[in-house]
Amino acid sequence: MAAAKRFLAKTLRSNTITGFPRVINTDKAPSLARAIAELKSEGICPQTVEHRQVKYLNNVIEGDHGRLKRILGPKGAFKNRTSVYRTLKGMEAMHSLRKGQGAMFAYGQPNPDAVIVSRVFQKI
Repeated sequence: MAAAKRFLAKTLRSNTITGFPRVINTDKAPSLARAIAELKSEGICPQTVEHRQVKYLNNVIEGDHGRLKRILGPKGAFKNRTSVYRTLKGMEAMHSLRKGQGAMFAYGQPNPDAVIVSRVFQKI
């Protein structure tokens, strides 16, 4: 339970720029429910955050790893951190383009998809 609480507290503190999540999806592990309840009572996690313990919602999130597993193959690892960073940034950029999220990140731009790609690969 202590490990779950430390992990969740660290995650919530690292997202101060983007704000707190509206919903936290987890599996039905009782330690996670207790950790979130304690973080809410301590004021680390806002009371407005909804905790959903639905097996199928968590499976959708976990299923996102399938694309990465296809790239890694049987070896299952990268050789250095730079290649990890570049691969994940590229995958996330292409995934957001497929989902049509370009307009959300580049509102008012004539070609929002190009803006996303240039922002992602400009920093690499």
